[in-house]
Amino acid sequence: MLTGISVAIMGGDARQLEVIQKFTELDATVTLIGFDNLGRQFSGVSNAKLDPVLFQTVDVLILPAVGTDDSGQVESIFSSEEMRLTDDLMSSLPKHAKVYTGMAKSFLKKLCAAHGIEVVELFERDDIAIYNSIPTAEGALMMAIQNTDITIHGSVSMVLGFGRTGFTMAKTLQGLGATVKVGVRKPEHFARAWEMGFQPFYTKDLYPEVGNIDLLFNTIPTMIVTAQVITNIPHRALIIDLASKPGGTDFRFAEKRGIKAMLAPGLPGIVAPKTAGRIMANTLSQLIVEDFKDRSDVE
Repeated sequence: MLTGISVAIMGGDARQLEVIQKFTELDATVTLIGFDNLGRQFSGVSNAKLDPVLFQTVDVLILPAVGTDDSGQVESIFSSEEMRLTDDLMSSLPKHAKVYTGMAKSFLKKLCAAHGIEVVELFERDDIAIYNSIPTAEGALMMAIQNTDITIHGSVSMVLGFGRTGFTMAKTLQGLGATVKVGVRKPEHFARAWEMGFQPFYTKDLYPEVGNIDLLFNTIPTMIVTAQVITNIPHRALIIDLASKPGGTDFRFAEKRGIKAMLAPGLPGIVAPKTAGRIMANTLSQLIVEDFKDRSDVE
């Protein structure tokens, strides 16, 4: 239970609704910031404006999947008002308070560090990334089906990267009957991909490997699908880049070549917000119960 813990949930999207529900069930004191246009009502939950006085009583500040932009702005689909984290607000948080978000950009990290506030990035956790890889793979398949005139079954599909998302993506494509080529960097990943029945290759050999593909799913967050590589990709192929912005694809050159390339970060929150929200809510609640289990340490 989270009885006695003051939680402020600031901004976000439909995933946050599951977080709100979970925390009310656990008896936390929940305050919503940036939810003024939310049609749904939660029993026992209060709404508030950004205010340093409010922050003085907060134990836990929960931010959206991407905590802030590079200027401190916090996005919310449930509000038309601009919200920005500032020095005044962060200095008002008690020193024992913690900030939880999916991923923190440098602005948020520096702001929290300047005031001695710990920031916890959920997307750095293996369990969250593995759970989220499922709706990511399903969303990528949906995009592929909507933007091609072939079936996944029988296609030659390429996955770049064999991490948590790449692994699930490759396995899902294989389950639908695609021939799956997997681009890896590490020998152990090559061996595992071969053992699982994929067609592994090293990413340094990407140029010749793309010559016969129908679909390319990139999970590597650095520029790997370069202009040179794109010159050898068939015009019929579709590129879906699942890496975080700005992705790993030269989108400008792909368009120039007439190859459809789509950047698709954040698919869990788009295609399956309820499932993605439950993943976040369960992990957040477990973390916070552990972090605040000894309230005697709270100043």
